[in-house]
Amino acid sequence: MAKRDTSFICQSCGAAYHRWQGKCEACGAWNTLAEEVAVTASVPAAQRSGRKGRAVALETLQGTATPAPRMVCGIGELDRVAGGGFVPGSVLLIGGDPGIGKSTLLVQASAALAARGQQVVYVSGEEAVDQVRLRAQRLGLEQAPVGLAAETNAENVIATLSGGPPVHMVVIDSIQTMWSDSVESAPGTVTQVRTSAQLLVRYAKQTGACVILVGHVTKDGQIAGPRVVEHMVDAVFSFEGDGGHQFRILRAQKNRFGPTDEIGVFEMTGRGLSEVANPSELFLSNRDAGAPGTAVFAGMEGTRPVLVEIQALVAPSSLGTPRRAVVGWDPNRLSMVLAVLDARCGVRLGGHDVYLNVAGGLRIGEPAADLAVAAALVSSLTGAPLPADAVYFGEASLTGAVRQVAQAAARLKEAAKLGFARAVLPSGGLDGVDAQVAIQPVASLAELVAAIAACAPRRAAMRESRDGATREHRPRAVEHAEWSDEEG
Repeated sequence: MAKRDTSFICQSCGAAYHRWQGKCEACGAWNTLAEEVAVTASVPAAQRSGRKGRAVALETLQGTATPAPRMVCGIGELDRVAGGGFVPGSVLLIGGDPGIGKSTLLVQASAALAARGQQVVYVSGEEAVDQVRLRAQRLGLEQAPVGLAAETNAENVIATLSGGPPVHMVVIDSIQTMWSDSVESAPGTVTQVRTSAQLLVRYAKQTGACVILVGHVTKDGQIAGPRVVEHMVDAVFSFEGDGGHQFRILRAQKNRFGPTDEIGVFEMTGRGLSEVANPSELFLSNRDAGAPGTAVFAGMEGTRPVLVEIQALVAPSSLGTPRRAVVGWDPNRLSMVLAVLDARCGVRLGGHDVYLNVAGGLRIGEPAADLAVAAALVSSLTGAPLPADAVYFGEASLTGAVRQVAQAAARLKEAAKLGFARAVLPSGGLDGVDAQVAIQPVASLAELVAAIAACAPRRAAMRESRDGATREHRPRAVEHAEWSDEEG
């Protein structure tokens, strides 16, 4: 006979407990434990595992490894993130906020692959077949030979795929709706998600079909469900974007068959997601070049240089603890830049609210943006606009020095292509490189602050004194600009 074992599983991390408790000790989340029942055979483990293992042949590291074949769908930005195309037998997990465009992108990719002669099946667990057809008609893809199904049972899906012609790609939308007969849990629980994903991964490895799983995300932006699913799949893609912008960014967080630092940029239009071949030009299309507190950062996303506008606003604070609001950058990195400006450059922002924004909805992760952020902060504080034809990149150290960053030639080439005439970068970063723009090297943040403060108008330097602030609390860089003006 079979016996029923009851356990409480954390729906956030997958940790199991014998009794319910309010807080998960593994991840620290509250009220995430759900009761799940597992049916096990009442046979001793020694009798159940009576079969002996089979010895496998061991091989050496020597030999030639054949590169994995690719299925190119024709959507250049998606193929770029995937590493040049989809690999047969691989499993991909795509996550993103609701309504960001995951289903739209996968319908377009399925139709593009089907038009190239590939056998594609789209399984929807959240929408009916008619709803998927309406989306395809809206995108103008209703003639694509894509197989549609609305099913949530994992065994039925695998039986359908195995009973027909060989399938090249399968889209499961979404993995949280799948359930298996082998476990007695509600769809969406940790046990069902893990079991269904395991069945689909096994099918992909046995048949050579590429399986794409759509995953829900939590309020923190992480893919919902157990983290073991992210370890089981071959690639994890994150579809990012802001509801107030039409840009969508596909970023690879894990990829066993390609790089993890590539991004794909899309624009949401009435005909679906369209590729953005030159994202730098799109991110800089609506910038205000004459406003203080804006700097253009020349960054790198994988092998692609991307120019984006950094916006900063520094305002006197009426609160005991000034606010620090950041969108699109690491808040801890901003705190470090503010501390270096205070300790090494005399730019005291302890009594000011600081707001930082990366225009266009792009999220920057590389430390090369330190120089552009510092320039935008000082420009906003002094009221001096930065040159409209200049780009900034460089990493700031805790000593106040500006350190070199990689791929400086590619950044400058992109800046010259977009019409920029000068670049502010670390000293010695262009040894042996033929720069196409004028170079302004800086060795420390103090040099950058002095150069910006020297261009500040006299009224900006006197702003704090007019508001009743004392001279001792003003930045030394601003005082230096005022004294220089008086002496002149």
